[in-house]
Amino acid sequence: MNVILAPDVYVNASVSVGTPPEQVVQRVLGGVAKHGKSKTSAWVLARVEAMLNAVPAFKPDAVAAQMKTIGSLVDQVKIADHGADDWAHALAATAKAAGVTRVITDHPDLADQEDVDGVEFLSSDAWLVEQTTPPPPPPPGK
Repeated sequence: MNVILAPDVYVNASVSVGTPPEQVVQRVLGGVAKHGKSKTSAWVLARVEAMLNAVPAFKPDAVAAQMKTIGSLVDQVKIADHGADDWAHALAATAKAAGVTRVITDHPDLADQEDVDGVEFLSSDAWLVEQTTPPPPPPPGK
């Protein structure tokens, strides 16, 4: 798997079943047998936990259970410390530490924007379309 998931994708998938973020999480985290565990960082997990704690429908016990589930489905990579609002650089650092070049995020300031430190940010919708689009046919005579 050549992507990491941003905190907003985990949170959106946790609160809205059937949405593109939920479909992305199912594909990325569900591909353990084929691709191995997805990578993430403590920074991403801390943002997910903070965001879930801010959702009134998620009680503390539910947040703890959700974080345990997410933690069991990912491997953590180490990155330098970043502030809670330093999404672009923290996600780029996570991607680089994970050995990938893409981050799936629906964050309005990041999705489908310019690369950051050589890391591409794309929306969950764009990634799903990419995953379901068949490759082009071979050129004639090949």
